[in-house]
Amino acid sequence: MTSSLPGSFPGPFPAGFLWGASTSAFQIEGAATEDGRGPSIWDSFCKLKGRVDNGDTADVACDHYHRYAEDVALMRDLGLQAYRFSISWPRLLPRGRGAVNDKGLDFYDRLIDRLLEAGIEPWACLYHWDLPQALHDLGGWASRDSAGWFADYAALCARRYGDRVKRWATFNEFSVFTLFGYAFGWGAPSIADRAVHLQVIHHVNLAHGAGVDVLRALVPQASIGRCTACSPCGRRPTGRRMSRPPPCSTNTGTGPSPIRRSAATTRRGSPGRSSPMSSPATWRASPGRSTGSASTIMRRSTAGPIRS
Repeated sequence: MTSSLPGSFPGPFPAGFLWGASTSAFQIEGAATEDGRGPSIWDSFCKLKGRVDNGDTADVACDHYHRYAEDVALMRDLGLQAYRFSISWPRLLPRGRGAVNDKGLDFYDRLIDRLLEAGIEPWACLYHWDLPQALHDLGGWASRDSAGWFADYAALCARRYGDRVKRWATFNEFSVFTLFGYAFGWGAPSIADRAVHLQVIHHVNLAHGAGVDVLRALVPQASIGRCTACSPCGRRPTGRRMSRPPPCSTNTGTGPSPIRRSAATTRRGSPGRSSPMSSPATWRASPGRSTGSASTIMRRSTAGPIRS
């Protein structure tokens, strides 16, 4: 297959190129308080008055938690070869660490098995911005302990799903969620502090390294990486500045974007996407169990000379 779009990849596409789709747990799953799931920082952010357009939440979203079988059938009918989904940390570990939620684990078992039955390769992302609120209350990504929390969570996922999932990403766009959430305060957890932002960047990188080590040790022949945000680099119009933190919308193409399901909107609707920089003042964007092996594996990643 070759591409004919102006400025697009000058095909043919390389051998082994896969056509697929990508989602995040917070965007699509819904079932926010069902079957033992704990709250995430985005659940909390959506409840802040005036921070999300229309007061929208992801409590229902696309209802993927209940309708995943229909969604996989749609992917199959489209001829998709791969599906990159994210795993909800607070669904597996409602407190972020400690007691495991078996019903949460079972959901992703069902999803992965259904994908494989449909001939679709599962690609799992461990973190698409939905930090358990309980961990944020302990310091969240601003705490160096977060690297260990993430390593233990990664070990839980690797042991449970590594027999069937061989494509793994640690984080989705960590340059984005750290900047918007901790420097600008535009998204969860709504912090605007440069010192905290720098700490968070450091700790997320430590967590990435720890997660990679865990996945390498526990999932033989795994393909491991991270999801990055790539955009054309152009000149900003003279005098254009972002003057204040903008409101968020649940209709977005840049981050967690729950799509409401109600009598007035169809589940398969296409509400359109808004530019993340649509005006100087408005940005329409949305929003472990302790294991000895994970702790041992991650020491090499967190033992560098840099200290926060």
